[in-house]
Amino acid sequence: MTAGPDLTQLVPALFGFAAFQQLRAASELQLVEYLTLNGPSTCDEVAEGLRLPEISARRLLLGTTALGITVRTSGRYSPSAPIRAAVEDGTWRLIRGVIDFQHGLSYPAARRYPESLRTGRNEGLGQLPGSGDDLYTRLGQTPELENLFYRGMHSWSELSNPVLLDQVDYGGVTDLLDVGGGDAVNATALARAHPHLKVTVLDLPSTVEVAKDTVAEAGLEERIDLVAGDMFTCSLGERFDAVLLAHQLVIWSPEQNQVLLTRAYESLRPGGRVLVFNAFADDDGRGPLYAALDSVYFATLPSAGSTIYRWQEHEEWLASAGFVDVTRIEPGGWTPHGVVQGRKPDA
Repeated sequence: MTAGPDLTQLVPALFGFAAFQQLRAASELQLVEYLTLNGPSTCDEVAEGLRLPEISARRLLLGTTALGITVRTSGRYSPSAPIRAAVEDGTWRLIRGVIDFQHGLSYPAARRYPESLRTGRNEGLGQLPGSGDDLYTRLGQTPELENLFYRGMHSWSELSNPVLLDQVDYGGVTDLLDVGGGDAVNATALARAHPHLKVTVLDLPSTVEVAKDTVAEAGLEERIDLVAGDMFTCSLGERFDAVLLAHQLVIWSPEQNQVLLTRAYESLRPGGRVLVFNAFADDDGRGPLYAALDSVYFATLPSAGSTIYRWQEHEEWLASAGFVDVTRIEPGGWTPHGVVQGRKPDA
């Protein structure tokens, strides 16, 4: 009898949910924090320190070590080098926010992924309370989930926005419109990184209420304006040097994205620029893995047309909206977040 095909490569997919639960347990039980504070520890010490039965500590450490979260040397466990670096620079705190987001929002909806593929609609939305055809309408009806969502999005933005803060040239930009700016995480980051910028955040009324706290905590009320309105219909005049669409075009259909880019064009002074910042799929359709897996969330939750589009699709939309000098700024980190930008022709 032959051993059959080697399907080792399927193990991460077959047990993906279990892998996430090992990561979530490490986060919730604060294993990484314990090992960072106390140094290399035995299984018995971890069990005592985390107040777990010995067999539970053994299960947890087997999982985290196999996944590369921890390492075992001479019978003692420590955070792996990448995790230790993430703790030291504050990234681990953000990862914990993402873990909570995935557990509370993404995973319940992901069960409906096959149905979403069959219908082309965000069938996972039915796993959340409330009514409405998109995630944002329902979040406004459930404060606990809305808070979880914005905490998670805040973490995602901080993890991915260095390309937006550091690689985009803001010379000549004074007034920037942040369309669908959420809790103002990017607006505050931009204002801090570029003191000459004045930012206007446009979002739904309930979201603007959340953003007020972010702006107040940052002490940036004089440089960040908050406007409540519908991004598809609200007009703020042709007065901005730059319009930012951060994590927006992944939410909507190509037709809706064309509308948003047209409205961005109308909001810009001649010579102004649009900045599209989000995750991108490769033009050849082969990846990256991050985008491929994150597509499950976009298929099941935000709206009927949401997905992670290819770089080339964004460039075509910008050109169709009238933008010229369309260029891309590709990712420099572990996430596939980048920027596609274009310029409104001079008058």
